[in-house]
Amino acid sequence: MSDLPFTLDQLRILKAIAAEGSFKRAADSLYVSQPAVSLQVQNLERQLDVPLFDRGGRRAQLTEAGHLLLSYGEKILTLCQETCRAIEDLQNLQGGTLIIGASQTTGTYLLPRMIGLFRQKYPDVAVQLHVHSTRRTSWSVANGQIDLAIIGGEVSPELQDSLEIIPYAEDELALILPVNHSLARQEVIQKDDLYKLGFIALDSQSTIRKVIDQVLTRSGIETRRLKLEMELNSIEAIKTAVQSGLGAAFVSTTAIEKELQMGMLHRVKIEELVVKRMLSVITNPNRYRSKAAEAFCQDILPQFSALHAARMEQYQVEHPEQSKVSSASRVNGVSHASGGTTTNRAINGTRLVSPELDS
Repeated sequence: MSDLPFTLDQLRILKAIAAEGSFKRAADSLYVSQPAVSLQVQNLERQLDVPLFDRGGRRAQLTEAGHLLLSYGEKILTLCQETCRAIEDLQNLQGGTLIIGASQTTGTYLLPRMIGLFRQKYPDVAVQLHVHSTRRTSWSVANGQIDLAIIGGEVSPELQDSLEIIPYAEDELALILPVNHSLARQEVIQKDDLYKLGFIALDSQSTIRKVIDQVLTRSGIETRRLKLEMELNSIEAIKTAVQSGLGAAFVSTTAIEKELQMGMLHRVKIEELVVKRMLSVITNPNRYRSKAAEAFCQDILPQFSALHAARMEQYQVEHPEQSKVSSASRVNGVSHASGGTTTNRAINGTRLVSPELDS
């Protein structure tokens, strides 16, 4: 073939129809008319001399040829986007876009603060934040749809060889109680007190829930004996339920700073037990890394890590008794979601320590 039998617009239309499931919704998402979409598909099928959609059902279904074209078309569109961003980079961060991914908790409570720091320094760079599950976010990084991501879960085994996974910071999962709970008068409770509580948690397949169960089990807690009052699908719902006196919960400390300051929740420590997980930065070393992404990694990640460490030190100064409990639990080796070895990594000179989770 001397000329390509398709255009980039036709590939965009094909991708939109596959994603939306109908010609009409695809047209709406692209802000064009449905007849214009239909005409482009007809031209594309005529140029390729193969049918791309099975029009027998109510939903637009791709044929085998359609799936094949979509697979290559997505790669072509991704490379086109990378090309445009590489050209924008020639302007030395005077424009362009940074696309960041995150899992639920980090995307809700950490990334907005980091993006705020970045925008103060690079106001001309547009930033997009995509918040999804760890698995979906990892695949988006692998496919080049996201520049980098900060996640709290484990990357799928099939992606670990293709992604660069850098441990970034520890995230403590604190035990919170209603302020009028009988144990709220204490700063530190015993492990056996956990059996007296009713818990509110995310579903059993969530990353945070798995980390909590792992740490409690390794600390000698029989998780099957813990009383589960209810399962909710968001951290905000869990916080509200605890505030309403419906039970206790383990929640990331980054998610409860405001509530603790306002006295809406009570944070209690557990003797010789600290529940933590490791947050990681993931990138794809085989994809083009924009100057904006490089600036975020070199300038913002170390700066935010230092600010977070300073806040933790201030909390320990204000709560010395709880700090002693944290130190004791680390000595006893139960501060992480793993009993594995540690790996030292660094981001722009910042030393990071990561527990390697058992497979």
